[in-house]
Amino acid sequence: MKDWFAGDVAARYDRSTGAEFDPENIAATADFLAELAGEGAALEFGIGTGRVALPLAVRGVRVSGIDLSPDMVAQLRRKPGGEAIPVTIGDFATTRVDGTFSLAFLVFNTIGNLRTQDAQVACFQNVAAHLESGGCFVIELGMRVPERLSVFDLSDTHVGVDEYDPATQRLVSHHFTLVDGSWERISMPFRAVSPGELDLMARLAGMELRERWSGWKREPFIDESTKHVSVWRKP
Repeated sequence: MKDWFAGDVAARYDRSTGAEFDPENIAATADFLAELAGEGAALEFGIGTGRVALPLAVRGVRVSGIDLSPDMVAQLRRKPGGEAIPVTIGDFATTRVDGTFSLAFLVFNTIGNLRTQDAQVACFQNVAAHLESGGCFVIELGMRVPERLSVFDLSDTHVGVDEYDPATQRLVSHHFTLVDGSWERISMPFRAVSPGELDLMARLAGMELRERWSGWKREPFIDESTKHVSVWRKP
């Protein structure tokens, strides 16, 4: 599996200016997850640079992580508290870690990094194997508009364009970034997946839908929602 976040992508990741990097939104994310974790431990699938894991740890949650990219984890290690978080390098669809957890989570569209249905199903099964009875699995995922091409970001230094093929559910996010006066392009492939398909994957893994919202502040999930935050529970 290719590491799409190596090198310069990892080095620039935390300079992003999207809503997910807004301190208020990060705080809401961490608050939501901390409430679900309770007194238990949490496992982040695709922990990356610790954008969410570190604020969650500050709230007293024992956080561990799995990530494919050593360069992203290196960025985590440079941050205050980053050295204290255990991280296993590997494909989060299949990589196992020691212990069990009251919470597992995948944020910011990371489930789409698994580009086949088989890999996404395996991820749910891997999550279920790590969760304690009564534990929860959380996914944050954007709701894609049914267009072949759509612009998701437009600024003086970054242009983001999604290319979507509904027949194969293949989604490619093209990022054009202005770096030192020159435009650089990175195109990352994903697999788009609907809430209903995720619910079926959860059922196959022995989990059930507990709640679904359109944001971390528990905004109602409606037809016009642009993303969903879904929580499944292991009985």
